Amino acid sequence: MAVKIRLTRMGAKSKPYYRIVAAENEYPRDGRFLEILGSYDPKKNPAEVSVKEDRVRDWLSKGAKPTLTVANLLKTKGIESAGK
Repeated sequence: MAVKIRLTRMGAKSKPYYRIVAAENEYPRDGRFLEILGSYDPKKNPAEVSVKEDRVRDWLSKGAKPTLTVANLLKTKGIESAGK
């Protein structure tokens, strides 16, 4: 099975924030996940991104593929995803 690094939506209606998680690609978007890797709050100005860099690099080295949005967020934090 393939592992994806993706966003999980949290928060109330019209007040979203997201967790960056590692999850099997078969798991539902807001369902089960393997590990929480960080968070993303688009409502703040500027948008706030916090990431556990060592854990993200570990998952990337194991072959996890980030989604396009997560790859862009990681790029802003200076983490290059080898397998886009």
